[in-house]
Amino acid sequence: MADTSHGTGGLSFDKSKRTWPSELNILLALVIIIILFEIIGQTAPYMRGQSFLFDTKDRFDSIFNEARLKIIILQVAIIGIIALGVTQVIITAGIDLSSGPLVAATAMIAMSLAQTELVNGFPNPKAVFGTWAMDLPVVIPVVAGLVFGAMIGAINGTFIAIFRIPPFIATLGMFLICRGIALWWSGGNPISFPTESFAFIGS
Repeated sequence: MADTSHGTGGLSFDKSKRTWPSELNILLALVIIIILFEIIGQTAPYMRGQSFLFDTKDRFDSIFNEARLKIIILQVAIIGIIALGVTQVIITAGIDLSSGPLVAATAMIAMSLAQTELVNGFPNPKAVFGTWAMDLPVVIPVVAGLVFGAMIGAINGTFIAIFRIPPFIATLGMFLICRGIALWWSGGNPISFPTESFAFIGS
């Protein structure tokens, strides 16, 4: 009898013959992108002599361009946080279409509770709830955002796990609901002028 313990048709894959770990492909792509941007910064007519990674000033305190690296990290932080949650869903062969609008709605709710009362000595013209929700401790908007996000996640999980609604349908419906909540909560206007303690979290 043929030995089929290695898979269909008795074929096997010898891992010792693998010359390049597939996990390193992402690292290789990152290195190529960094080199490409360095070349553009050094050769482009409108950017000549600039570096995205290294400090090119005559007098510098560090070899790396810390200010530019900090901006990059802050810009990708939101995507990274969303990716952490969505990764768990994808691992279990699911899908979550509501993550984007959920972040928007959560941000609107948290920001509306983190506004400062006075702007340049005048009452905040962008106040959402009036003076009672001004200059609150930073923990209040943070907890409010976390509670709202957890509540939406629990609703999605209930629909999918208990009522057996397909993840695509359940999260698509929540996608529209969260987008509507964000629009309704803000009145279609940007929410501005956070307190210093709340703004510090994002800096």
